[in-house]
Amino acid sequence: MDTLRALSAFVHSVELGSLSGAARALDTTQPTISKLVAGLERSLGVRLLRRAATGLSLTEEGQRFHERARRVLEDYGDAVADAREQVQQPQGLLRVSAPVTMGQRHLNAMAVEFLRLYPDIELELVLDDRFVDPREERIDVSLRVGGALPPDLVAKHLGSWPRVLVASPDYIAARGKPRNPKDLLSHDYIRYAAGDDGVLLEGPEGAVTVPVRSRLRVNNAVAMLDSVLGGAGISLQPTWMVAGHLADGSLVRVLARHTGPAQEVHLLYAPRRHQPLRVRVLVDFLAERVAQLPGALRKPTQLSGKRR
Repeated sequence: MDTLRALSAFVHSVELGSLSGAARALDTTQPTISKLVAGLERSLGVRLLRRAATGLSLTEEGQRFHERARRVLEDYGDAVADAREQVQQPQGLLRVSAPVTMGQRHLNAMAVEFLRLYPDIELELVLDDRFVDPREERIDVSLRVGGALPPDLVAKHLGSWPRVLVASPDYIAARGKPRNPKDLLSHDYIRYAAGDDGVLLEGPEGAVTVPVRSRLRVNNAVAMLDSVLGGAGISLQPTWMVAGHLADGSLVRVLARHTGPAQEVHLLYAPRRHQPLRVRVLVDFLAERVAQLPGALRKPTQLSGKRR
């Protein structure tokens, strides 16, 4: 029996939740995966997986074996990577996930630049506003804008970007400029469809929450920004998204002494003693480029490690 191949079939089946998922990931057939896992079980003398119409589940023995099997495969991959990196340039496929707006506005251009620097690397960008689990969806690096950090992933902090209130010059000319947070009550405020009714601001007088009126609610950041540019109202936007519009005058700051909660940006990836060279160069590249996005509060910190 090809032990490494059988271990790979087992680990992929567990992490992808099905034999068919493992077959697709390993570019083989479901019967082949089934035979490999069955052969592994015979060689160990224990049952690792329960197979049912509703899916796969681990036996008690399988639960203990899975983590060790995954580490064996990672160690083997690390050894192969170490040997190859002595004579090779970074190469292979990288899958990168990011929120849609960050991807459209900045990450796509960074990806084009990265591919010019490393001609033997292929990139697949997965742009999605939901949380993408790197382990389950075979993602090498995730760019996370805000939100909770998973405890089992390495998080590299890239910086903090404040949110600022903005509006179009035409809107301000027609409706006037708010002088204090309470003035927002008489203005049209554009917010996320799933967001809170109130806007939290930090200013000279401390923190204040204003129960703004939102006639327009949007579930997409690009559409929301387009609405603000079109004069539909005032919105709280991260500086990395609106710095260019503020510079060219297509947007103006509202309540310039007040800011909303800052957006924290991290790179997430699975903890491994030895990351493939292609992953390491991508992490270094994105850490440098993302930190240069306009409006950052401070420079990025060092590698933060797993959060617990």
